[in-house]
Amino acid sequence: MRLLLVEDDEAIAQGVSYALTQAGFTVDHAIDGEQAWVMGSDEDYDVAVLDLGLPKLDGMTVLKRWRSEGRTFPIIILSARGSWLDKVEGIEGGADDYLAKPFEPAELVVRVRALVRRSAGHAEAVLRFGKLTLDTRRMIVTVDGAPVSLSPLEYRFVHTLAHSGGRPLSAGAIAEALHGVDAIEANAIEAMVARLRRKLGSNAIQTRRGFGYCLSGD
Repeated sequence: MRLLLVEDDEAIAQGVSYALTQAGFTVDHAIDGEQAWVMGSDEDYDVAVLDLGLPKLDGMTVLKRWRSEGRTFPIIILSARGSWLDKVEGIEGGADDYLAKPFEPAELVVRVRALVRRSAGHAEAVLRFGKLTLDTRRMIVTVDGAPVSLSPLEYRFVHTLAHSGGRPLSAGAIAEALHGVDAIEANAIEAMVARLRRKLGSNAIQTRRGFGYCLSGD
């Protein structure tokens, strides 16, 4: 899953980026409001983590611009402004969640995962696709109840397909979700699909000609 982190404090950004990367997200980082607005307007993100106190353009302006442009990806605000009035303003401005600083990175990860699940139409942390089960909390994939050993990149691949909302994803879209703006070649995605089919079952990942890949039962 591809995430945009907007945070000008380098220490906070490093800690948050590490926690989210460990949780399976591909993180792009913007350090000011203007950069964030452009990135969020031009790129297809699954979720954004947005600080409010930003240089060049404040976070609330960025949020409202994204929403006015029709950008619908879920957004969680991070801010030192923690009063209920600030939270109300953030939610009414178009945010989906609000977390006041200081915070625990683990709580942010839980909230981000919940936003992504809801955006994809899933209410629970354990997702089922035929014989395949994805536990997003424990980051475990099982087939017929038996755990399957996946590399971090392979897990993120399955995680990305599981949260597509039933929409097949092209090789290019998957590459961007896994690697950020520097997409890899389509044949590398095809090779990963072949490896995952050997591990998960030949029918676990479907190919929809002209559209892309999706999980069986999605």
